[in-house]
Amino acid sequence: MSAIRIGLLAAEASDKENLYPHLSELVVGFVAFAIIFFFMWKWVMPRINTLLEERRQKIQGELERAEQTRREADHILEEYREQLGGAREESNRIIEEARKTAEQLRKDLMSKADEEAQGVVARAQDEIRAERDRVFQELRSQIGEISVELAARIVGQSLDESAHQRLIDEYIDQVAGSGSGQD
Repeated sequence: MSAIRIGLLAAEASDKENLYPHLSELVVGFVAFAIIFFFMWKWVMPRINTLLEERRQKIQGELERAEQTRREADHILEEYREQLGGAREESNRIIEEARKTAEQLRKDLMSKADEEAQGVVARAQDEIRAERDRVFQELRSQIGEISVELAARIVGQSLDESAHQRLIDEYIDQVAGSGSGQD
């Protein structure tokens, strides 16, 4: 058992030696790291920085273009709203003008119709007066003839034409005076 124990202790000691790197490995690793670091710092990092700057500028440009596009869209929207408001005002103005024109046309037609109606009534009244005067003259002559005939039959003699006309006119005036007084 002691031989096994010694073998285990020796294996344990060699494991510790194998566990930690040797100084030569540390120096070679440090030099390799320094060379890789220098290479990265000298050539790779500037290229990465350039790529990152280009990407940042590209993103910044896209953001600026997006902002410009948004401003243009807002401006166009505002113009559209102004045009829409102007169109509404214009349509309201046109409707109001049409309503006023229709109202004026209605008033003009009503006044023209009233004038025509008054003209028709005036012409009808003139025609009625003329017809009444004509009928009155016709009746006057017929009444005169009838009254002369009647008087001639009653009196048995004939009257001369001037006396006859004077009697007719007096009688008609008397009848007309009594008739107009009753109306």
